[in-house]
Amino acid sequence: MKSFTAFAKKSSEPERLELVVRGGKLVTPDGIVRADFGVMRGKIVEVAPKITDDADATLDARGSHVFPGIVDAHVHFNEPGRADWEGLATGSAALAAGGGTCYFDMPLNSEPPVLDAARLREKRALAEEKSCVDFALWGGLVPGNLDKLAGLRDAGAIGLKAFMCNSGIDSFPRVDEASLREGMKRAAKLGLLVAVHAEDEALAAKFTAEQKAKGRTNARAWLDSRPVEVELAAIRTALELAGETGCALHIVHVSSPEGIALVTAARDQRVDVTAETCPHYLLLNDKDVVRLGPIAKCAPPLRDEKRRLGLWTELRAGRIHTVGSDHSPSRPEMKDSANMFAVWGGIAGCQHGFELLFSECAKSAEKDLPVLAAVLARNVARRFRLDARKGELAEGRDADFSLVKFGPEREIAADDLWTRHRISAYVGRTSRARVTHTYVRGCAVYADGRLTNLPSPGQFLAPHR
Repeated sequence: MKSFTAFAKKSSEPERLELVVRGGKLVTPDGIVRADFGVMRGKIVEVAPKITDDADATLDARGSHVFPGIVDAHVHFNEPGRADWEGLATGSAALAAGGGTCYFDMPLNSEPPVLDAARLREKRALAEEKSCVDFALWGGLVPGNLDKLAGLRDAGAIGLKAFMCNSGIDSFPRVDEASLREGMKRAAKLGLLVAVHAEDEALAAKFTAEQKAKGRTNARAWLDSRPVEVELAAIRTALELAGETGCALHIVHVSSPEGIALVTAARDQRVDVTAETCPHYLLLNDKDVVRLGPIAKCAPPLRDEKRRLGLWTELRAGRIHTVGSDHSPSRPEMKDSANMFAVWGGIAGCQHGFELLFSECAKSAEKDLPVLAAVLARNVARRFRLDARKGELAEGRDADFSLVKFGPEREIAADDLWTRHRISAYVGRTSRARVTHTYVRGCAVYADGRLTNLPSPGQFLAPHR
């Protein structure tokens, strides 16, 4: 085990630790261990059963699980251009309140979308000013920007995002198969990962037309317009193209065990692909869409209870590689219609989705919390080449972590939300877990229900090449 003195300046005396976190149960992908750790200059420099050295500050973690900082690879904070939907300040605050220490902001629904290096640099400057946690930025892959991909890579894009169906945003068109193939070829040469929203546009249009022809526009009609085959057809196409081009592929928000099975089979054939799902697919089902209405609309839609439970089986088996919130908020009036085809599709959940996953695992914490440590932190950092700094409670990594306490059930209220608009499909649900503290690079950003002042703002992260 390395001593923290290895990180000290050359002198006759070792540097004093800036922070010691004492008495907590450290959650790692390999298990839960009671240990202390010391922090210096934003890094974890010592992990030991007990640290007795003096420090500038001490955090008493007794009675808490210390969880590695969540790396949320899938958020839509919508700035610039649509900060009235969310914004970098409120979005990052909500994430911090839920245990998140780093996010990857999608190239849409900001306006203009991030389709070239100039737009990425513009969003980076805004986030460096406003974000209270660290961040990376996705670039877009659309039919008209293939010659801009190298510039996005050079500007530090974490990867490229493409929609295989209508994105809902006119300035971010879907890719057809030919464009996706060419984009993947170029991405492979550039060393860029491509993430896809996998729904087949032709099938989605067909089933949507059938429902509208029947005059059906309610929640059940929306669900019927997006059967699981819409997702599976697109996943098959994306996997075939990834195998053909050698591109690293990430399938976002997979909603079904069948989709995970396709990814697993492709990995067995040496396709470089990983699968993400989201808290809402693990926590909610199709009946919740009928019950909650527009607030629970997302694409792909929430599935039936059998498939929800099947995703948990896949998660525990290690066949789901990452979990991201897909936080996609909007103005309240965009969710206010009885016509489910007319309302915005997106679930606002970066604050409580992860906490509710912790709650679901309360009775099986020793077995299931390590699984969550893998899919919410370590695996994300590894897949997106940030693991030299992020993803684990280990020496040499950034001191990113949260304290999670388990106790009696409490109901999530709208007033608890740090998002710009206090609406969420999770309001009214009960949770046995509560994030009490979140630290980024050894500095508290959230503590006991309030945001705290960071000495420095969020830092931009680019993947190591």
